[in-house]
Amino acid sequence: MAENDAQYLGEMSEDVADPDFDHLTGVITDGFVGAVGGLVGTAAMTMGLLVGASLNVFDVSEFASFATLLGLDALYPANPTAVGYVIFVLGGMVVWPLLLASLGSYLPGEKFALKGVSFGFVLWTGFAPAFYPGYAGLALVLYLVVTLLAHFAYGFTLGAVFDYLSTRPKTLV
Repeated sequence: MAENDAQYLGEMSEDVADPDFDHLTGVITDGFVGAVGGLVGTAAMTMGLLVGASLNVFDVSEFASFATLLGLDALYPANPTAVGYVIFVLGGMVVWPLLLASLGSYLPGEKFALKGVSFGFVLWTGFAPAFYPGYAGLALVLYLVVTLLAHFAYGFTLGAVFDYLSTRPKTLV
């Protein structure tokens, strides 16, 4: 590794894989890391949304509205909620991890786990009005709190997976 590269990347241990983003295998590996992080983050967020559904402050049928909005509810007309949720998961595994990886250096925090929390907040500002079914009063406050905490969980776990897998030992890849 060149001396300038070592300064740019910081001190790296012998047990940590060198960045390989200039080769196809490195790009594929990094894409896999993003997808795994997105899947784990989406699972954490889903748990938060299910808590909201159990408190009657989140309606899972809003995923059907999402599928209908995109015109993809025709893929499986018997259950458009499932179609909407699959689209939601795919976005959480592809689009948002790519955006976090691209913009992460501009977000506050030392590690991606902390950067992910502020990233989750930014995502929440779009999610909250898009999936808002018209709650008022205490239900509205609970809806906002539950969805915000779910987005914090998504961002934190996505970033934590980035942190964990970016310092993977050479033997894992």
